[in-house]
Amino acid sequence: MLIRRLMAQRACIERAADIAAPLPGPALLMGFGDGSAFEHLREVLRRRREIIVFDQLSGETEGAERVVGDPRETLPLNWERLKRSVALAHFNFPVTDQPRLASELAPMLAPVMRPGAVIITEKPLELPGWEALPPPDGVREGRHYLYRAS
Repeated sequence: MLIRRLMAQRACIERAADIAAPLPGPALLMGFGDGSAFEHLREVLRRRREIIVFDQLSGETEGAERVVGDPRETLPLNWERLKRSVALAHFNFPVTDQPRLASELAPMLAPVMRPGAVIITEKPLELPGWEALPPPDGVREGRHYLYRAS
């Protein structure tokens, strides 16, 4: 199960990076978790895009900015700085926490997403103006979700 989840995560990150490639702006990682999503993002983006990690815990994120604190508090503090500039965002919270956190953070993330930006999440989100995209080939429907911001 873990291997399938990580393979799906990697495929979604690669697809999102391809879709967002023509857009300027940073990538956001909402939650550091075990670091696998961060490593995938860093590898796929290969320093073409700044990565900003929003996480409650401090820690080393080589090659990325880390905003420490509850993302429900720290993201709004960064609205002005990131206003409509983010090209890619990945919700990376433990599956048990994600439905609540992702649904609370999605409306807070909307003001920083540029039109056409891509959002990756393991649980479905409903936000006006976010278009659901099909999963990449080989990723089972319902394992990960991709959205395009308007």
